[in-house]
Amino acid sequence: MTRVHVWGAAGYAAAQAIEWIDRHPHLHVGILESKSHAGTMLSENFSVFRRSNLSFSASGSIASELAPGDIVIAAGAHGAGREAVRSFLARGARVVDLSADFRFDDDVAYGLTEWNRDAISEATLVANPGCYPTASLLPLLPLVELFPPIALVIDAKSGITGAGRTPTLGAMFAELDGDIRAYGLTGHRHQPEIERMLALHGCAAPLTFTPHVVPLSRGMLADVYLVLDRTPDIRAVVSAVSDAYEASPFVRVLDEGTPPSVPAVVGTNDAEISIGLCGNTIRAICAIDNLGKGAAGQALQNINIMLGYPEEEGFRARTVAV
Repeated sequence: MTRVHVWGAAGYAAAQAIEWIDRHPHLHVGILESKSHAGTMLSENFSVFRRSNLSFSASGSIASELAPGDIVIAAGAHGAGREAVRSFLARGARVVDLSADFRFDDDVAYGLTEWNRDAISEATLVANPGCYPTASLLPLLPLVELFPPIALVIDAKSGITGAGRTPTLGAMFAELDGDIRAYGLTGHRHQPEIERMLALHGCAAPLTFTPHVVPLSRGMLADVYLVLDRTPDIRAVVSAVSDAYEASPFVRVLDEGTPPSVPAVVGTNDAEISIGLCGNTIRAICAIDNLGKGAAGQALQNINIMLGYPEEEGFRARTVAV
């Protein structure tokens, strides 16, 4: 059994990761470190753990107990974890980081699993992608090299847990009920991440990215448009995506005309993709769980690869809620 510690363990993505690790046949929940919740039980903060005796530990607990071969999921706030992660690596641990701290480091494996398995399998540090980049890049990457766009548009909507676990979350949900709120219009931090990956695949087309938050607890839907200079063969377009994910257990390419469903992927590590054509524009729609494939699920999928287990190990049971 491999111990998996969670640094910054009190957030939504961390809680989802802990739930899946606890069910995994080859992983053991280690230290759950939280500066804000130290000394409290998980059950006091997340109802799904009512039958659990797991508790949060104080700052520095992981460093004091860490052993070579352990894995750490770093789930702290963006910008807060670089020093801690480096110290974990120095102690012989392997780390999957959920923040944005290492996503632009060339010497760090980027954890978009389906597109970087070899690097992930050998990595000591994996930078998990953001949820918006995951939902956007999964349909984009099979297409941009074969069908070079002259422009790209991403219209994406996220459940409210994408904003993190904050004291104002209840008020935020009440304010969002009945609304669809666009934000980050002058520059969202995920846009450069998407553009970087597209550039690595030879695509420099201008990107218009509009994120929204919607009154759902979790889930994400990304509408992705590739504007071309000519009308492609729809059969070739669909084949490009289907072939790319033929051996991927978590990506479903749906029949033409079947839209992805957010309820179908919530509580899972799945992604659903549909492909269509509107004149010279390819329309690809992708649904994921922002806490699943967009965070904790992809982290566990990457841990499985790092340890040599099947990618789907530990995902047998579908979670209900955080």
